[in-house]
Amino acid sequence: MLTAMGDVMRRAYEKGWITTRDGNISLRMTGKDTLYITPSGWRKTILHPEHMIKCILTPAGITVPEGTTPSGELHMHAKLQRHSRYTRAIVHLHPTNIIAAMYAGWDLQKLAEDFPEVSRYTRVGPSVPVLPVTSTVLAEATYEAMTQHKSTGTNIVKYDIVGQAAHGVCSVGANPWDAYEHIERLEHICEIALRSGRKPPELVSYVGVGKENPDTVIR
Repeated sequence: MLTAMGDVMRRAYEKGWITTRDGNISLRMTGKDTLYITPSGWRKTILHPEHMIKCILTPAGITVPEGTTPSGELHMHAKLQRHSRYTRAIVHLHPTNIIAAMYAGWDLQKLAEDFPEVSRYTRVGPSVPVLPVTSTVLAEATYEAMTQHKSTGTNIVKYDIVGQAAHGVCSVGANPWDAYEHIERLEHICEIALRSGRKPPELVSYVGVGKENPDTVIR
């Protein structure tokens, strides 16, 4: 699966969903405390298994090998990976049409309900408002959007993908390609919505929300 991590990032670059050094991906195997994650700033076109950074999840946090620089979104990956009992991949990309749809005011969760090719296979969660990239508040808000922890009281991931306004998406799957496909489906219908010329039935503003309460998510 480490090879698939690089393959997914190269495919994302080919699709124009990231620039050369953008995006990140992590992988945790069943029953292991090991978390593999992409290095910060590495060209995704030349990403291979030997480049993945092997971190260790501990009760106190996460241990990073000395002399390495994992992705700046490490906290987000660790937060979502910590309670996984099975193999899990997390992919963070910047897909053009998904970001554009949020910028135009579309509610991704409601939009997905109109398209069975998405709603049958991909659970789209509430989007995260505009928050500083690589920040702990973005990581915490993404975790809350994915799990609804405050209302459910559990750490179970309820959704496959959530948008991050003015930034990108976070997607979860049983392997790197499954996580990628959730992004691909949502990106496809966002392109349809934008090309249709239709306006969102109800405009959603993601800007300025969550500054006082960074755990706020858009529903």
